[in-house]
Amino acid sequence: MVALWVVLGVLIVILLFLSGGYNGLVNARNTVKNAWAQIDVQLKRRHDLIPNLVETVKGYKNFERETLEAVTKARTAAQQASGAGVGERSKVEGELTAALSRLMVVVERYPELKANQNFLALQEELTSTENKISFSRQAYNDVALQYNNKTQQFPSNIVASMFNFKKEQEFLQATEGEAERKAPKVSF
Repeated sequence: MVALWVVLGVLIVILLFLSGGYNGLVNARNTVKNAWAQIDVQLKRRHDLIPNLVETVKGYKNFERETLEAVTKARTAAQQASGAGVGERSKVEGELTAALSRLMVVVERYPELKANQNFLALQEELTSTENKISFSRQAYNDVALQYNNKTQQFPSNIVASMFNFKKEQEFLQATEGEAERKAPKVSF
């Protein structure tokens, strides 16, 4: 009779361990998905601002057409990559960031454009959005680290392997290009 109670107690402890580990892993995985969704919201906001920015800049004659085309092309590529993985999406968005940085540098040559109220408002919105994207990326990397730790550290790695929580979450990083690693130089 005592052996039965001991076996029953051990089974209950194992069940509690498995359910707690499983629930913790589900929570971590969903937190990573939520963090990625927050980045996606900010990226969409940036994508929505770009056409207004381009139209405002287009109004100034002799503005460099190649720069505007590069921004438009990068925006289109970023929108088309919306279903891509973290690494590919990060790369494409990095190209858009670089194109926007080049646009802001070119704007320096147009004092009347820099003084335009519509441009200034759009530039402020874009700057705010870029800051939110940066914070969202940092939050994503933090929760991806927590998820990866849970799936790789003992004893939760046992539960992770039992229930197929094996996929390691990618971190968002600056791409190979030096342009993205450097802070964009924009002066007002």
